[in-house]
Amino acid sequence: MGRAFEYRKARKLKRWGNMARTFTRIGREIDMPKENVERAIKRATSKDTSDYKEVVYDGKGPHGVAVVVETATDNPTRTVANIRAAFVRGKGELGTMGMNDFLFERKCTFTVAWQDGIDMDELELELIDCDIDEVFRDEDEIVVSADFKNYGPISKFLEDKGMEIKSFKFERIPLTLRELTPEEQEDVNNLLERLENDDDVVNVFHNMA
Repeated sequence: MGRAFEYRKARKLKRWGNMARTFTRIGREIDMPKENVERAIKRATSKDTSDYKEVVYDGKGPHGVAVVVETATDNPTRTVANIRAAFVRGKGELGTMGMNDFLFERKCTFTVAWQDGIDMDELELELIDCDIDEVFRDEDEIVVSADFKNYGPISKFLEDKGMEIKSFKFERIPLTLRELTPEEQEDVNNLLERLENDDDVVNVFHNMA
């Protein structure tokens, strides 16, 4: 399990921590009638998803940390204004599209349901033809990681094997990590939180250790 695994593990732990804090805050602060919740859900699910498009923004956070923001938006003008404001208020700067590409590797990651009888060594040998980076078991799941361009062959292989794909995602794994002091990390986390709280933001990637 290499650098990509450690980076994903750190992101997962951070996400769980954020979720716990968010649920605690919601439980303490929100008193929303059932009809309001149902109305909000109906409004969100009735919107035509074809209006949305993916837009990626690159920027620099405090202390030279590279930040890449993936969004899904039906109003790019609104989104870029919000992203720019988040960078400015977070002591960063929105840059030009693609400026951070050389700092990250783009990966595709499949999470597959574990099945009794699977031989991991044999599975790894079979997946070599798909040019994977790594495959390993994580409790009741199997994780397969590769360059994002290999998504098609891996997806076909897993489907042909009758394996259940539980989730799939593209990731940007930093080639090197930037070491910061606790105080500097707090500055960067403030920016990341501002970005992640935007409704149009899907993913935020960075190279802070």
